[in-house]
Amino acid sequence: MLDPKVPADATTVPAARSAVLDDAHVGDIKGALGTIRLDDTTPRHGLSARLRTLLAIIGPGLIVMVGDNDAGAFSTYGQAGQNYGTQLLWTLLMLIPVLYVNQEMVLRLGAVTGVGHARLILERFGRFWGAFSVIDLFLLNALTLVTEFIGVTLAAGYLGLPKAAAVVLAAAIIIASAFTGSFQRFERVAIALCVGSLLLVPIYFLVHPKTSQMAHDFVVPGMPGGAGQLAAVMMVIISIVGTTVAPWQLFFQQSYVIDKRITPRFMKYEKVDLWIGIAVVVVGAAAMMGLTAAAFAGTDGFGQFSDAAAIAQGLEDKAGRLVGVLFAIALLDASIIGAFAVSLSTAYAIGDVFGIKHSLHRGVKGAKGFYAVYAGLVVVAAAITLLSNGYTQGLMTQFVQVLAGVLLPSATVFLLLLCNDRAVLGPWVNGPRTNAFTSAVVGVLVTLSLILTAAVVWPDITSDAILWIMTGCGVAGVLVAGYFFLFGRQGTKEDPIDRTGREDWRMPPLETLAKPAMSTARKVGMGALRAYLLIAMVMVIIKIVQTALHH
Repeated sequence: MLDPKVPADATTVPAARSAVLDDAHVGDIKGALGTIRLDDTTPRHGLSARLRTLLAIIGPGLIVMVGDNDAGAFSTYGQAGQNYGTQLLWTLLMLIPVLYVNQEMVLRLGAVTGVGHARLILERFGRFWGAFSVIDLFLLNALTLVTEFIGVTLAAGYLGLPKAAAVVLAAAIIIASAFTGSFQRFERVAIALCVGSLLLVPIYFLVHPKTSQMAHDFVVPGMPGGAGQLAAVMMVIISIVGTTVAPWQLFFQQSYVIDKRITPRFMKYEKVDLWIGIAVVVVGAAAMMGLTAAAFAGTDGFGQFSDAAAIAQGLEDKAGRLVGVLFAIALLDASIIGAFAVSLSTAYAIGDVFGIKHSLHRGVKGAKGFYAVYAGLVVVAAAITLLSNGYTQGLMTQFVQVLAGVLLPSATVFLLLLCNDRAVLGPWVNGPRTNAFTSAVVGVLVTLSLILTAAVVWPDITSDAILWIMTGCGVAGVLVAGYFFLFGRQGTKEDPIDRTGREDWRMPPLETLAKPAMSTARKVGMGALRAYLLIAMVMVIIKIVQTALHH
């Protein structure tokens, strides 16, 4: 049921058609770059009208993508460039369709359901299965937030600023920006930080990487190093996957779309917003790898990555103090926007799960629990950062990115199941092509984590063994796909999907929906996936400990 205290700019949605949990999620769209009134149903004809609508909608896709180029991303892309040149650039090209498909699905879920990702998982799969996904989010987000403040200390250290003061000031900015009680003001700050991320572009041109080599490595896959380096290379690849397609993004964008009050009517504009964000994040990631590769090529630092502050020093040695300072400012900007997004993602999820008011449209008095969670996460992460040392921070940053890559298959499976739930999405459910692509993505992610596990257990594993693992996973994937194609739909006679009038379709209240049936095959499959991912996570921890002991 909706809260009876409806904001002045909101219109109550009929209870029979709305699942919205917080009435502040209903009303005018008040974006950083424009406003769309709730009663504005005028068709958008002409370039000017469409552009004004797009400017008002822009935000969720851009922020979630740029927020992913955070402090951990600086470390991951920097490590790839410093240790392996531009030979891993192809991973970014491969991840573009994954970025779009994953985020388009959560965008759809948010606009159509009005309910956050964590709440949907718990309601549709039950607490036993849903708890796995939600606990993953909370654990990973807490660790990720610490890495954002690690980025602040690295940037401050290079710039010659007191680290403790920088962390405290950054935490104060992050908290204050959300505590204004205005969604629009928060989004303006966030988009300003997104613009700041474009500092990587002039740095790229000042460093002058080899554009022809980058273009080649962007489209032609290659694996650097020999067999002895395979475990380290696989760690970096999975880190790239984990930092580029992070699980927290799924929870953030769905809740942020809801809080911005975006409905299915504006779906095509939000997809454009998402593509803009993807373009910015891929350009930034490629620039990071390229400029880092150019800075350390032919130097003693090549292959000796330590942290982002060392990258700033390497850039200074290559192209002058100005370039190093610009890089440190870009790192500081990325750390703050990453902290914004990760903290907000967690606060939204907790608000969804425990039924507390959770909206940036509300002041602190109107959503005390929501703001307390947000501020508490920031304060604790800042404190942990100040109490840890440099080497521990470096290991934690790497561990978080790899862990995100290992846990991503599980998050993607829940997302895929939700997007095939007709009670939830009705005429907006996935089509066959989206299902096939997403299933293939899950298979590739599991294969990567399996290779990582094997490389940790057998550090001298050969390329032939890797090929056998990939072949085995491919055969298993074909067998599973064949089973579901031949037997998965037996006994089900679902009507064809009628997508007419879907712009006006919204999910009914959750309590009115019939619970989905969990077949034995699905339970076994999900249980096996969780068990394997737990083993893979343990292997990652072992690898990190081995690295620490070797150091």
